[in-house]
Amino acid sequence: MLVTFDLFSALVDSRSGGSAAFTELADSRGWPVAGATLYDDWDARNKASQRDLPEWVPFREHCRRALAGTCAALGLAGDPDADVDALLGTVGRWPLWPDVVPGLADVARLYRVGVLSNVDDAVFAGSPVAGLVDDAAVLTSERLRAYKPSPEIYRRARQAAGGDLVHVASSARDVRGALEAGIRVVRLRRPGHALDPGGPAPDVEVAAVADLVAVLADLAPR
Repeated sequence: MLVTFDLFSALVDSRSGGSAAFTELADSRGWPVAGATLYDDWDARNKASQRDLPEWVPFREHCRRALAGTCAALGLAGDPDADVDALLGTVGRWPLWPDVVPGLADVARLYRVGVLSNVDDAVFAGSPVAGLVDDAAVLTSERLRAYKPSPEIYRRARQAAGGDLVHVASSARDVRGALEAGIRVVRLRRPGHALDPGGPAPDVEVAAVADLVAVLADLAPR
């Protein structure tokens, strides 16, 4: 059984890391806007682009378009190409949630552990998670040619896993997308993430990565 984790909610505290990165970018550009404000606007645009664009484009391009949109909306002068490279270049410094390193080791003693994420391979390779999982179990949007929350990415992930996949998700769109695609889901509760009140709810929730060991046995094929 392959157990995949979302990168930027279940494993990485992306809002903290991204806000710090945008603070650096704002300081370098002289933008009078808080890093957290910039991150929240950019993140919403980035997710909308991934959801709404019918054809696959690289994750970097979604990020660049979102950053251009943020600058336009807030009246900021910048260089989207250079700025997105600076932003994505900080991903390796974005913090892991404190339970990730020991928890992944616990789960990996019993199951294959991987990642299912809306990123390019290069972005994942530069992330703090890259050294914690087997690259063969990393399912990026670049490899699967689809983006969450489309059902297609989950179906292709299940096929890549040989049909035996459990996905660990924290964000509302990831939980809902996986469940609506018929994927077994465990929700890992993280600060700042809540379920979609109008969407389906998973049968299993845990508070920490290590807690997965107790619940995955019930999800594994008999």
